[in-house]
Order: sequence, then C-alpha cells, then structure tokens
Amino acid sequence: MKRRYLIPAGVVVLALIVGGVLLVTRPGDQVATVDGHAITRDELAFHMRRLAATPGGDLRARALAEAEKDKVLMLMAKEQGLVGSVDHADFVKSVGDENARRANAKRDGEVVYGLTEFTPEEFYGKRITDLATELRKRQPVTDAEVRAAFDRDRAAWSANATTYTYSKLVVPASAPLRGNELTGPVTTATYAGGGVNAHDQELLAVLTPLKPGQTSAPVRSGDQLTYYRLDRRTVDEKAAFAQYAPRIRQSITGEKFSQLLEKRLAGSDIKVDAEAMADVDAEEVQ
Repeated sequence: MKRRYLIPAGVVVLALIVGGVLLVTRPGDQVATVDGHAITRDELAFHMRRLAATPGGDLRARALAEAEKDKVLMLMAKEQGLVGSVDHADFVKSVGDENARRANAKRDGEVVYGLTEFTPEEFYGKRITDLATELRKRQPVTDAEVRAAFDRDRAAWSANATTYTYSKLVVPASAPLRGNELTGPVTTATYAGGGVNAHDQELLAVLTPLKPGQTSAPVRSGDQLTYYRLDRRTVDEKAAFAQYAPRIRQSITGEKFSQLLEKRLAGSDIKVDAEAMADVDAEEVQ
C-alpha cells in the first residue's frame, strides 16, 4: 500500500516518525483519502466508536486501518454495481432510509426480517458483511480447482463417506486383554461415518487411526474395557466429492476474495493527514 502523510510544515518531529513531509494543505474535514476517496473526521470517529471496546494499540491507528480496508472493499463493490456511493455521509443517510422503510413495512403489516430498527453500527456491520459475501461469491472457481483441493486433503474430505467394518470385545476392567488378539464373545459391526452424537464421534476417533487388522487401546467405561479391531475400511470417493464439492468451492472463493482484497489494499494510493488525525481525540468518541 502506498501510504503518504500530509503534514503541515514545521511538524518536523512527527514527519520523522511517520516517514516524510509531502503536502501541507488539508481539504475540508477529511483525515485521509483512499485512491482519491475521502475518509472524513466523522468516519474515523465512527470507526473509533466501533473499535473502542476491543483491546489493541492506538485507537486512531486501528480505526484508520479499518476505514481504509472497508473503503477498498466498498470501492470494489461499487465497481460491481453493488453500491452507488462509498461516502460515509451517504451511508449515514442510508441508515435513516432503511429504518424508515422498515417502520413503514411494519406499520402496513408486512413481514420485517431481522431488526426493525438499526443503529448505524449495526447497519454498517450488516452492509460490510453483505457486500463481502456477494463479492466472495463472484470470485471465479473452476471445477479443476475444486477437484485439486479435494485431492490434496482427500482423507479429511472423505471422512463422512467412509465405512468402517470393525470387531468389538468388551471385558471386565479387572481382566484386560493380553496381546492383540480379540478372544471371547466378539461382536462385528459397521459404522458408516457422518454421525454427530458423542458416541459416534468417540467411535470415529478410535477407528480412524487404525489400519485394517489393528486393535485399539482399551476404551474404559465404568468397570468395563472395550477393544476395537478395524477389519475393513472402504471409501466412496465419488459420494465424498459430491458431498463436499460445494463446501470446497466456497472455501476457495473465500480464499480468493481475501487475497484479492489484500492485494487491492496493498496497491491503493492512501494519503493520511497527520494533523487532522491528531485532532481527533479518542476520548471524544467513547
């Protein structure tokens, strides 16, 4: 990211701290610009209020970084026709418009999904999330990329499409098994994976690391010990890929969008007015 600081002449110490003096003028109430689009004092204060309750370093610096990243995201959304403006003043107006629309809908007996009235912070969080979700969905992902991701971690993706045939022996805790052979009243069962209850997860944890023919360490329950021997493991790879391909595709689109956003942010021309930043008092926005 090409960040430049706009500092009045004479503030030499601050210039040394932040890296250099470029300009001395400050248009309006903006504290920074991202590719020519203003981040205003009110906008910075808004982000400071949003972050005030979260721990971290300098609040102004954190708020500015958040504003810069969100401004880049909104610029990307505007280019895709998802928003008409990236200005903070227009966002503030949109909060009132949306609340009025919801109030009218409620008055007319229409179904209103979600909150009937948003605070600016709530509506901002919703907007950024919605825009990021839509931009993420628009990232191109090929079938070959999905298949390659599946093949890189086939065992993990195939867990719920794996069938385990196993033998089980239950003995008193006072008479543990000697050796690895299951001797006694052995029962055979099949587990098809995909269970979500505690017993299924425990069984899967025991069977997964075993190779066919191997016997597990004893699993104690009360005054009994249970031994498991894996007899056979079969994987329906076709079913596994069909089940997980949508999730893999979603994961790839998320990764691509994150990389694109970071690249776009890194390549943005960001100018920061250090004097205007210093004028924003952290105590004023809490």
